[in-house]
Amino acid sequence: MILSVSERTDICAFYADWFYKRIEEGYVQVRNPFYKEQVSTILLDKDHIDAIIFCTRNPIPMMDRLHLLKDFAYQFQITITPYLKDIEPNVPAKGTIIQAVKKLSSQIGKERVVIRYDPILLNAVYTIDHHIKMFDKLCTMLEGYTEKIIISFIDLKKNTLKNSRDLKLEEITDEKAYQIAKAFVTITQKHQMQILTCAEKYDFSNLGFLKEGCTSNESLYQLTHVLKKYPRNTKRPLCNCLQTVDISAYNTCLHFCKYCYANYDEEKVHCHYAQHDPDSPLLIGHLHENDIIKIRKK
Repeated sequence: MILSVSERTDICAFYADWFYKRIEEGYVQVRNPFYKEQVSTILLDKDHIDAIIFCTRNPIPMMDRLHLLKDFAYQFQITITPYLKDIEPNVPAKGTIIQAVKKLSSQIGKERVVIRYDPILLNAVYTIDHHIKMFDKLCTMLEGYTEKIIISFIDLKKNTLKNSRDLKLEEITDEKAYQIAKAFVTITQKHQMQILTCAEKYDFSNLGFLKEGCTSNESLYQLTHVLKKYPRNTKRPLCNCLQTVDISAYNTCLHFCKYCYANYDEEKVHCHYAQHDPDSPLLIGHLHENDIIKIRKK
């Protein structure tokens, strides 16, 4: 089982104490987002967890207790974008995160630190030229600290459409996407990095992009040193990633990024965060009498 920590919220940034408590106690419980009474118990030991993929914009709260993860293969995928408070209101200063990435890479190895530059959006402030300039700056600062960068273009799902008018977004045409990709691959090659896309309709492999998902059998082998074929994710269109198990919940991330699909009700986010108990096996709240609890099989 590949554990995702996580796709629906930033556990590393806001719930690190809870996660490490779950590691110490050896299990976590996850409420089904569509059938609330269904709860899965996931055993957190090396017999059940093949690898953990941490997805975050701020790994700092995790970094002082990495010794607690000694029994697990794990990787950090850290999102760093050029956006300011107009789009990412509560994300820490990018310089702070870049310094944290360097420290983390020195601790665990650059092969376990992947950078995500996504989603790419365009408007009057964040132009193609601006993205190319900032991407080059990012790669320059992180040369030698990561081997791989993942990019994607903004996907206006129904949860983010309400913010699109405020962002005054420009359409990303095929021509614009190709222009960005061509510039980015040149930059990554200059800095000894590889680049790939995440859940995109575009195939830029002819430019030099890797043709694999954010998590692949190849990248898992590098982490675990165990040759094993994992099933592909079939639930997300255009996704080439492996199937993972997410332990988070919607409407729980306090970054409040304007492009986020997993946060669509700010009032609910504050309400859920108030219900968070670091000692609970659930990320939000506690078990109810009518909950149906099943152990998630390997």
